[in-house]
Amino acid sequence: MQSVRRGAAVILASGMLVVGLSACGPAPWNQASTASPSPTSTATVVPAPVENDLSSGSTEREVTAGAVSAKINYWSTLSMDQWTATALKPISLSMSTTVTPNDGQKVYLQRAVMVAVPANATETFAALEPQTDKSSVNPGYLVLDPYSYSQTFNMGEVPAGATFVTVQFTYDFLVQAAPDSTEFAKQTATDSLTIAIAGSPVSGTDG
Repeated sequence: MQSVRRGAAVILASGMLVVGLSACGPAPWNQASTASPSPTSTATVVPAPVENDLSSGSTEREVTAGAVSAKINYWSTLSMDQWTATALKPISLSMSTTVTPNDGQKVYLQRAVMVAVPANATETFAALEPQTDKSSVNPGYLVLDPYSYSQTFNMGEVPAGATFVTVQFTYDFLVQAAPDSTEFAKQTATDSLTIAIAGSPVSGTDG
């Protein structure tokens, strides 16, 4: 009888142990699946700055066309913060050339052309009307150092959506075949500037 009671006590204790285990919370390996997902951060897209070759007020370039090397200085008398879409935007340039080999022949600028192409990060607009300075004397403007050529082109209104303009220049040179020769070789050089278009100022209102 005593052994029967002792066996019952063991069974009862085992039952209590089973109940105790069944009352525990979810297993650790199940907790990960029920946990809330971590919040994800959203990256902020910052627009890339617009390139501006005249950001310092001026820039100097050297271009080559055959035997001719031209040093060109570009600048604008209008400050960059005033280069708005509707403003009249002047671009000035000054040029002088050298020739290699230098046997005494002269270099003349026959024609200079400026074409402005407005654009933004996603769209290119129609080019503005080309501006041309064609020499009024033959064979052209003498540009062999120490002589130089200076000119100012004026860029008109560009589309409101433009954030920059690419200004393309073409220079046609005539190089004497020999000193005092009336025969000339034509050489063409090209150059371009990227200039930012400033946003129009927001006008205030009287309160």
